[in-house]
Amino acid sequence: MQHVLILAGGSGTRLWPLSHQGEPKQLLEFIDGVSLLRMAYERVAGVVPDANILVCTGASYADTVATLLPEIPAENILGEPVGRDSLNAVAWPAGLIADRDPEGVMAVVTADHIIRPVDDFRMALQYGFDLAQADPTTLVTFGVVPTEPNTGFGYLHRGAPLEPGSRAHEVLEFVEKPSIQVARQYLDSGEYWWNSGMFVWRASTLLDCLSQLKPQTRRYVDELVTDPSRLTEIYPLMEKVSVDIAVMEPASRGGCGVHVAAVPLEIQWYDVGSYEALAPHLPGDGMGNSVTGLTISIDSTGNLLINDRPDAVLAVAGLHDMAVVSTDRATLVVPLSQSQQVKALVAEVAAKAGGQYA
Repeated sequence: MQHVLILAGGSGTRLWPLSHQGEPKQLLEFIDGVSLLRMAYERVAGVVPDANILVCTGASYADTVATLLPEIPAENILGEPVGRDSLNAVAWPAGLIADRDPEGVMAVVTADHIIRPVDDFRMALQYGFDLAQADPTTLVTFGVVPTEPNTGFGYLHRGAPLEPGSRAHEVLEFVEKPSIQVARQYLDSGEYWWNSGMFVWRASTLLDCLSQLKPQTRRYVDELVTDPSRLTEIYPLMEKVSVDIAVMEPASRGGCGVHVAAVPLEIQWYDVGSYEALAPHLPGDGMGNSVTGLTISIDSTGNLLINDRPDAVLAVAGLHDMAVVSTDRATLVVPLSQSQQVKALVAEVAAKAGGQYA
């Protein structure tokens, strides 16, 4: 059978103070009143039954996830007691899926992107399912066809098609976020795609790779499947590492007896990981600003104005190309072009003002 795992962990600190430790960005209903998590569910709903959709999130968010996704069985909402990076967020669910369905094929999708058109994404996802179903030694990843030399994404270097006429290509290597000069070279070559962080594989194949590449992680996963009551004891002990570094990169070099294939996503793919990235997806005020909540502006353009306080008004004058975010927790003012600095700012806030504000 086919299964889907939605990754919905993380705190989204670059969208602080709108998102914070108690309410990460994927749970906020700030885009047309719909959360990024709900969007992720609706993209895969219908591709697989609701009973085969799992969500891995922070344990403290599990109840909110259940409210946002009432279609998902309670036992399929997996709450991590602590964040241990993406390897464990996919390995633990893979163990559960393999236990339920030894031949199960699982897709791993993210809950922090906007993807359009949805039908094109679903077709690519089904194509990935078919590849992994037909060849258990295939780890499928999805490469977004780049539209610009973006330095905020990792890249994958694609090789030849799997076979003549195939949409899928062998992956030669994964590369980290490049400099702007290197990113331009990647774009000009036509041989590189953005690494989407989404995958399809047989659950048992991933576990077999762990046995060779990360045997201790495999042992921990087996223990969790056998005795779920030990989750809070075992999970913090698991090595904190990404699935790209632990599995996908060595697999692309021939490790663990599998190969990596990339399926292209020729779609609009937006990572709303900063206020600059979020701004185009919020309503406009007719004066060149993106706004949410009660806001008033004079002689101000190109701003992102978010008022999350129902008992207050956000007013600006003579302001341009800034992000102003007002919440009960804090008020943020930063140039949109420097909104990536918010993550570092949150650390300063926690150190100097207290963790209750972070």
